[in-house]
Amino acid sequence: MNIPNFDQILEKYAELIVKAGLNLYPDQQLIIWAGPLEVAPLVRKVVEQAYKNQSRYVTVLWVDQEVKKIRLQHAPDDSFEEFSSWKLKGIWDCMENGAAYLQIWGTDPEAYSDTDPEILSITNRVLSENYRPISFHQGRSSVQWCLVCFPTPSWAQRVYPDDQPDQALEKLWQAVIETCRLDQDDPVDFWLSYLAQIDKRADHLTEKAYRSLKFTGPGTDLRVGLPEGHIWSSGGGISEGGLPFIANLPTEEVYTLPHKDQTNGRVSATRPLSYQGMFIDNFWLRFSEGKVVEYGAEIGEDNLGSILDTDQNSRYLGEVAIVPHQTPIAQSGKLFLNTLYDENASNHLALGRAYKDSLEGGPDMTEEEFARAGGNDSLIHVDFMFGSGEMDVDGILADGSTEPLIRDGEWVVDL
Repeated sequence: MNIPNFDQILEKYAELIVKAGLNLYPDQQLIIWAGPLEVAPLVRKVVEQAYKNQSRYVTVLWVDQEVKKIRLQHAPDDSFEEFSSWKLKGIWDCMENGAAYLQIWGTDPEAYSDTDPEILSITNRVLSENYRPISFHQGRSSVQWCLVCFPTPSWAQRVYPDDQPDQALEKLWQAVIETCRLDQDDPVDFWLSYLAQIDKRADHLTEKAYRSLKFTGPGTDLRVGLPEGHIWSSGGGISEGGLPFIANLPTEEVYTLPHKDQTNGRVSATRPLSYQGMFIDNFWLRFSEGKVVEYGAEIGEDNLGSILDTDQNSRYLGEVAIVPHQTPIAQSGKLFLNTLYDENASNHLALGRAYKDSLEGGPDMTEEEFARAGGNDSLIHVDFMFGSGEMDVDGILADGSTEPLIRDGEWVVDL
C-alpha cells in the first residue's frame, strides 16, 4: 500500500476521534471495543492521543471475525445460546462510571455469507440481548461515544473485487481519507464547523414540528408519522454531562424517531445492507400501521427475515434520517458495503430501537412512557438506505398542509 504520509494521516485520524468524536476531557477514562486485529495501528494512535489528552486510563477490548467464524462452523449445535458476557458488562461498568466509549471496526461485510442463517440469527440475537445495557447508555447519550471504521484487506477486497489486495486497500483508504476529511489541514476544526451547519437544518426541522413525512421515489411510496415532541439531531450529540461529541465519523445526516405505529406504504432499498456479517441486497419492505407486514429480497431474504424476527418490535422503525444526494459519499458513487459510510450517502430508516434523546423529555421517561409517546424499543437498531437522486420528500404539518423538503435528492431551501 502506497499512501503518502500514512503515519501522519493516522495521527490526524486519532486526534479527530479523541478531540471531536469523543471530546475526551482531562482525567476521563476511555474504553475501546475494536476488531479485527488489523485495526490495531489506529487503536494504538488513539490510545496515545487519549493519554496526551490526559485521560487517566484507557482499556482496549478485542474481537475477531475469524474466531467467531470458527465457532459458527465447529461449535456444538446446542451451544449458540451461550455467551461470555463479561466483556460487555465491563464496557457497561466503565460507561456507568463516566468513561467515554469508542468502537473501531474493520469487519468483512460478507464474513458469514456461507453460515447457516438460523445459527447466525441466534448468535446475533444473543449478542443484542447482552449489548442492551450499552445501547441504553448510547440511546440517552449518558456519556460521549463514537463509532469509526478502519480499512482492512478483507473489507477492501469486497469493495474492489477486481483489484489486487494492496491496490484495493489503497483505494479504500483514499476514499476514507476524503470522506472523513483527513486531507484537511485541521480535520477537527472542519468537522466542528461543518456540524454547526448541519445543526441549523436539524433545528429548523424541529421547529417545523411536522406530523409526518412522505417519501416518493423509485419503488418507494412511504408515509412516516412523527410523534409529538420529536427532536431532529445531526450526527453530533450532547452528553448528559453537557459535552458535545460526534457519534459517527463521518456523518452527513439529520435524523429523528418515527412514531412506532404510524408508518404506512412501501420502501425499496437503494443500497445493500451488511449487518453482523450478513449480506442483503435488492430488498423491499411494506409497512402497515408501523409494522413490516411484507418483505422480499433478491439476495439474503432469509437473513432479512431473521433481522425482522429478532423480537416483537424489530418490525417497527426507530429512526428516520434525511441525507441530501450531494454529500461527498453519494457523489463519489462508491458503495462501501459498510453502514457507517453508506448511510451518509442516502436517506435511511432503522428497524428497531429508537433513541430516547430524539424525543422531548425522552431520556427521563420510563419504557412504558416512551412507548405511549410513540417510541420503539427493541434489541436491534439496523439502518438501511433508500434514498437517491430521484427521491422527493415532503413534510406534512398538523393542519394537513404539505411543504416540499427534498426534490430530486436535494434540499429545496438552503439555510
